[in-house]
Amino acid sequence: MNKIRTLYQWTTSIPVVACLLYYSGLLDNNYIFQAIAGVLLIFCVMSAVHHSEIIAHRVGEPFGTIILAVSVTIIEVAIIISLMTTGGTKYATFARDTVYAAVMLILNGIVGFSLLIGSRKYHTQTFSVHSVKIALVSLVSIVVFTMILPTFTKSQSGPYYTEAQLLFEIFACFAIYAAFISAQTTKHREYFITENNNKHETEDSEQAISNTSLIISLVFLLISLTIVVLLAKSLSYPIEHFLVSQGLPQSLVGIIIAAIILLPEGIAAISAARSNKLQTSLNLALGSAIASIGLSIPAVSIASYFYGFPLVLGLDILSIILLVISIFTVMLSLIGGKSNFVYGVVLIVNLVAYIFLTINP
Repeated sequence: MNKIRTLYQWTTSIPVVACLLYYSGLLDNNYIFQAIAGVLLIFCVMSAVHHSEIIAHRVGEPFGTIILAVSVTIIEVAIIISLMTTGGTKYATFARDTVYAAVMLILNGIVGFSLLIGSRKYHTQTFSVHSVKIALVSLVSIVVFTMILPTFTKSQSGPYYTEAQLLFEIFACFAIYAAFISAQTTKHREYFITENNNKHETEDSEQAISNTSLIISLVFLLISLTIVVLLAKSLSYPIEHFLVSQGLPQSLVGIIIAAIILLPEGIAAISAARSNKLQTSLNLALGSAIASIGLSIPAVSIASYFYGFPLVLGLDILSIILLVISIFTVMLSLIGGKSNFVYGVVLIVNLVAYIFLTINP
């Protein structure tokens, strides 16, 4: 009963309050209610992740981190498609900017802070090199196919893919992501399991989550995901208007949206590192990066085909350089299977450089 009562606290009440505010019509040109909606949006994202974690505890690891990553990706995809279907050419780069921002925030921010905070507390933490190699090989291939090759293909001028190239990109992303999930859940599941997660802990977790709690979490996960999409769509235009009025680039909208979406996942990953579960932290971070590109870009590509909105995928040279530096740094940091606070510092500096060069290109 105590666990059920816990579910009826803010993680269930906040999404309901957010729904009432959204459908009340008070958000139109009212900055006070828009600010309140922004706060509710963050809490609704955290609520969605909380309920996905409840479900994840029931199904066990590594399925838990997969559910969390896919839940966040669903939020990301829904926001991107909803804005691009109504924004026209103005939002042609929104999918690219948001996914690129998510990957940079994950690789440099979430991984960087996890390594730094974990290393400062435990000096050295270990993790499976095999899991990291599988994740990074998958990530590099997907990044190249989705955001680098469109800049250099010649069939169509500009950073675009032709329809045939989009079909290949969709196939490549789904194939790589399916192979990664297969390795994580069946073929090489042992690589992705935290050492202190034993069978008895898994059984206790499954027994602690009742059927009633599971059903409540499923319902409110759906409600939270839906209201997050609606609120983000409503607030994106005021955010963009504010940034433009301050002389800041429109691409910052993608960074802000990505940061809001990734906030609870980042907290979960850093908390895992603080609990000496760096393997779980890396599973969350790298799995989310792969899902963010490997699922989001194909989904948006399919939507662009059916709805006919323009889709710019290729990055400019400066963004490609920053992305390559980030991936290369993460690869060097994780190749040895042991953490170091210096790696975390370097990655955080990369994150600061990315944000600074976005504002001052």
